[in-house]
Amino acid sequence: MGRYLITGITGFAGPHLANLLHLKGHEVYGLVRCSNGRENDIRDVLNDDQYRWITFVYSDLKNFRSLDGIFKKHEFDGVYHLAAQSHPPTSFLDPIGTMEDNVIGSANLIQAISDNQPNCKMMFCSTSEVYGNVGQDGRKIKINDTIFPANPYGASKAATDLYMQERMENGKLKGFITRAFSHTGPRRGKNFSISSDAFQIARMMKGMQEKKLLIGNLESIRVVIDVRDTVNAYYLAMMSPPCDGQIFNVCGDVPRKMQYFTDKLVEISGLEGVEQCIHPPFYRPIDIHYQHGDSTNLVELTDWKPQIEIDQTLEDLLKYWCDKIT
Repeated sequence: MGRYLITGITGFAGPHLANLLHLKGHEVYGLVRCSNGRENDIRDVLNDDQYRWITFVYSDLKNFRSLDGIFKKHEFDGVYHLAAQSHPPTSFLDPIGTMEDNVIGSANLIQAISDNQPNCKMMFCSTSEVYGNVGQDGRKIKINDTIFPANPYGASKAATDLYMQERMENGKLKGFITRAFSHTGPRRGKNFSISSDAFQIARMMKGMQEKKLLIGNLESIRVVIDVRDTVNAYYLAMMSPPCDGQIFNVCGDVPRKMQYFTDKLVEISGLEGVEQCIHPPFYRPIDIHYQHGDSTNLVELTDWKPQIEIDQTLEDLLKYWCDKIT
């Protein structure tokens, strides 16, 4: 079995990917910025057995010397690069910080791998945000469509996406790129859509919040899948040699208005009389109305497809917040 490093292991998708790798018998390493207790935070989705098999290593992605030392000391079969400032609204408030985290940090990681471990395969977790408003005519977005981001977060990911393509094309790095479309599930931060609804509804269920649900733009249309299906796509692509050098859209196939997810969470909760209230701060300065990706090459090369019904995902997400809120 292999040894794999996950950057962003204390984020949203990282613990789910760590769990999958552990179940498949691999060694799991997690890169964290410093030992400040955040490692323990991922126990909300990992049990003690899963957690104790993770080896944590410490480095700031923006500190090349420290990062280089990690790859001089440890040999990896692959690196899943998930770490990022990943909240589009925050990127409008702090575009420079977003660029530093997402571009400089990623460039350092690419350099450290290519300098020390040329046979180590890297997955760069890009995003559907790189496409911006492509696909507003209702068609599926393809991997060769124009990259034209509509926010600083998307721009930062597009910059690394293009740099990664150049490094792979010129033989400086082994790897592949995943452009993840909308996904949610347990551990998604409460400042993200859908999870924000679940967090508020869980508070209502515990009598901690009146039945006024603050909402953003529910007219946008997205194809939302479970985070556990998303990380399964990452895993299958890493383990499949034909995926080397490829770009993949990781997306489901059922577009829905965001209103569906809000209404379904209220239904699952069993609450009555919940008032949905427009909250302007939840609106993005520039929003993308419609996104639906074409995952054809991912399916053809890995046989991947989402397995978890979205209603089950929403039920699990609501339970996560009910268990977490005290």
